[in-house]
Amino acid sequence: MSSVGVGQGDRRAAKVARGIVLVLLTIAFLIPFYLLVRDALSTDQQINNVNGWTWFPSNPQWHNLIDAFNDPSAPLGRSMLNSLFIAVTQTVGVLVISGMAGYGLARIRVRYASAVFYVVLATLLIPAAVTFVPSFVMVSTLGWVSTLRGLIVPGLFQALATFLFRQYFLGFPKELEEAAQIDGAGPWRTFWRIVVPNSWSFVAAIATITFIGSWNAFLWPLVIGQDQNSWTVQITLSTYATAQSINLHGMFMAALISMVPLLLMFLFLQRWIVAGVEQTGINE
Repeated sequence: MSSVGVGQGDRRAAKVARGIVLVLLTIAFLIPFYLLVRDALSTDQQINNVNGWTWFPSNPQWHNLIDAFNDPSAPLGRSMLNSLFIAVTQTVGVLVISGMAGYGLARIRVRYASAVFYVVLATLLIPAAVTFVPSFVMVSTLGWVSTLRGLIVPGLFQALATFLFRQYFLGFPKELEEAAQIDGAGPWRTFWRIVVPNSWSFVAAIATITFIGSWNAFLWPLVIGQDQNSWTVQITLSTYATAQSINLHGMFMAALISMVPLLLMFLFLQRWIVAGVEQTGINE
């Protein structure tokens, strides 16, 4: 009995220890968000105050929210719409193109299919800096500088997404596809009617990764979006800190606003994201 009691006590102690660690990690994770909200509702003088710590401004500057959208030098509203359109379009494009490419590499047995797969895989080893200049020259030749096409099209094919789709479809139950083929469905109909509806969790995980990457992209939009009308939200955020001046409260408020689409997407897809991430394992 004593050994049983000791064992139960050890388990309770381990459970309490895990709980404490999780609470501490949660607090550490939330501290940057707390600072972002606090500074977004403060003045520059309050943010730069070194005489004492303020947990929250006594007089929150709610007008900072309105000022963030009324600053002509930093078109936050327009840039958020641009970023949203670019991120959604690229996400849909990547899911369609990489999904079909991955399914074809996994299921359609044609000559040189393995060679094509290894070529796609080899592109992951090429640093982005190597392809940056050729990509810019191509986009500039097409006249796509300062256009949404120049920002969207180069990111429609992603080798990593193709690789992950291919690995996922290798482990997809063949029985479902064989049943559809018995009913007379070809590869195209089987893919859209059977495979895709049964892969929503994995698709949601890839969509989340792609959307976040597109939303947070900075270098390519900085080079291509030379006109203010084609700025993305990340380019607009960079204008708050220049060599001449730094608008701290505006930068924090704009950063807080720019997080809203990502939070909404996560809340909408969270039920599928966790299951989809678990399915991104590499199958032989």
